[in-house]
Amino acid sequence: MLVPSRSEYFERWSELHGGYDPTRSRFVGPWLTLIYTLARPLAGAGIPPDVITGCGVLVAGVVVWLAQLGGRWLIAAAVVCALSGVFDSLDGAVAVMTQRTSRWGSLLDSLVDRISDVLYLLALWIVGAPALWCVVAGFAMFLLEYTRARALAIGMDDVGIISTGERPTRVTVVSTFLLAAGIYVGSAETWASSAAAIVGIVCVIGLIQFLVVARQRLR
Repeated sequence: MLVPSRSEYFERWSELHGGYDPTRSRFVGPWLTLIYTLARPLAGAGIPPDVITGCGVLVAGVVVWLAQLGGRWLIAAAVVCALSGVFDSLDGAVAVMTQRTSRWGSLLDSLVDRISDVLYLLALWIVGAPALWCVVAGFAMFLLEYTRARALAIGMDDVGIISTGERPTRVTVVSTFLLAAGIYVGSAETWASSAAAIVGIVCVIGLIQFLVVARQRLR
């Protein structure tokens, strides 16, 4: 299968995200370049995007299993969590590169993302984060994602802003602090609690950032 060039992939990605230029961000551009490199052979092999989506949630489930083992296994949990985040972007990249994007695929991707987010918080709770902190972080996360989805549904014509609370940031926080919990086993609960708190904080900040932009666009 003929795979588009990186610039063509960026153009298609931009069209699907309301014209947002990924090169405007020092984070999004390099991240999409990495994902393009990883997704290129998958797209060339003709692997369906939905299969990759399903693999992503299975990998996220492994994070919970490794968290239950505790100890040094948390290092493996951190690695698998980061891998899960990569899967989250790979399915969309393959869909864009093979021109197999669909409303069903978008819905499935969003559903799997939210399931994976809950699994990450469940892993933090297992390691020792307070249940209340995990619930609050989850609420802030869902509120951010719902607000963005609702704004797009009622007429906002682009993603608005890449906020501090985006999913790659959340995955990075969880995987980094799980790694620390695996290295410093004696303070694993503290690292897990810190991760839950930071996830909640970045989501609240991200929600505020998005609301500021959405208010200007939807007036």
